[in-house]
Amino acid sequence: MFSLASCSQLVICDYNPKNILMSFFARLYGSYEDLQIGQVSEALVDFTGGVNTRIKLAEAPPDLWDILTRATYSRSLMGCQTHLGTTKVLKNGLVAGHAYTVTGIRKVTCQYGPENLVRLRNPWGKIEWKGDWSDSSYKWELLSPKEKILLRKKKEDGEFWMSLRDFKIHFVDLVICKLTPDLMSQEDGKKWMYSLKSGRWVKGSTAGGSLGFCNGNFWMNPQYWLNVLPAEDSKKSPSTCNVVISLMQKHSTKHRNRAPHLFIGFLLYKVGLQYQESNRKLPPGFFTRHQPVNKHQVFLDEREVTHDFHLEPCVYVIVPSTLEPQQESEFILRVFSRKHVLREMGGNTSFTLSKEIVDRYEGKIWEDFFTKHFEQNPEINAVQLQRILNNISWRNFQSFHLNFSLDSCQGILALLDLNATGTLSIQEFRVLWKRLLFYLEVFQKRDTKRSGKLDLVELHTAVQETEAFRNLTQDGKGIYLRESEWMMMTLYS
Repeated sequence: MFSLASCSQLVICDYNPKNILMSFFARLYGSYEDLQIGQVSEALVDFTGGVNTRIKLAEAPPDLWDILTRATYSRSLMGCQTHLGTTKVLKNGLVAGHAYTVTGIRKVTCQYGPENLVRLRNPWGKIEWKGDWSDSSYKWELLSPKEKILLRKKKEDGEFWMSLRDFKIHFVDLVICKLTPDLMSQEDGKKWMYSLKSGRWVKGSTAGGSLGFCNGNFWMNPQYWLNVLPAEDSKKSPSTCNVVISLMQKHSTKHRNRAPHLFIGFLLYKVGLQYQESNRKLPPGFFTRHQPVNKHQVFLDEREVTHDFHLEPCVYVIVPSTLEPQQESEFILRVFSRKHVLREMGGNTSFTLSKEIVDRYEGKIWEDFFTKHFEQNPEINAVQLQRILNNISWRNFQSFHLNFSLDSCQGILALLDLNATGTLSIQEFRVLWKRLLFYLEVFQKRDTKRSGKLDLVELHTAVQETEAFRNLTQDGKGIYLRESEWMMMTLYS
């Protein structure tokens, strides 16, 4: 662990806007004090929105130089960390337990043959490496005068060169933040698509924990249906597709140094035909009969866990979870590939509405109303969705005072945007419309006191009717939900 304030300098460098960005970043996380703990990987993702690949240098792959070359060519951001130690500044000039930037690479020709060099920068802007290929190293005399002048900079600016061999010895790991997720793919320049889903692990409901705890509640975790499709313009055989899956946990408090990371991970399952068209969550028995694709998944106490897969085109299910059951947190699931469809799996979406509701809200007048909106905008964004929902007269639901906020509409759009366009089509909107009518009708039916809230008994009855989610109280005295809270909980289930 080391200062996120220092990590952020890996991205910002020494330009004037640094102070403005650092001030904004401190506000985002609570205070400047809250930037004193963090990982270089977190800083890179926060400032770019990219995807991280972590390489343990003690177990570096044979093609590490090729990976560095592709990362440099694609303008990926790279950071690394030195080993922890009792002495802050080592005799070789490196700072123990410290973050550095990888700012460049170069293959040079020495008198004894080629040498792969890595250029690094200490974000402090001072204190440099003193070994081979440092500013004062004799190794520079082995190069041609032209190459020596081009590469060697004898300045105390925190930047220095070292050999790839020394880099692997003195640094723990290399983090590559890929702004495009095709770093490990040989199909350079091809367009990748990106999907994002927000979710949460809720105690007593969706916090099932990992399979390793054998508690039979693993199936309760959120489940995501992933259809991996072959890219039409792929030069490779469609037998496998490159897919990057990232799981990031979100703490409920912005004071990041007060909330230690949970151990998180995810399992990926290939599903058969009997499950491919269903939107219902996979039952408990499925997980006892099937093995995940990533059998050796390791749960890590890091903010983000990312894996690259080579998958044959098929339907899969992603199950993100914490290591231990009943641990609560929000999370973000991201999927990158050449072509795919991602959606959350939930309860039964075949809702049965009363005749009165159908007559009022499903007739030709309403069809014409929505068709008119979608003729003007074939795909609607969150702002347009908010305008439509708040302009509807909810005459059948007299006890409701519905007002959809922009945040609510953005959350709804993220859940129902199956093709990851950032907008809703009329087909996706129809799914939302039927859900809204169904949940509103259930809420009104179970709100027998017409209070605009559900107490624990009424909630229990409503849950049995929707089969959407479970909820357990913390103190046994009961919980109360307003209609807006009910709407968001059921839509997110």
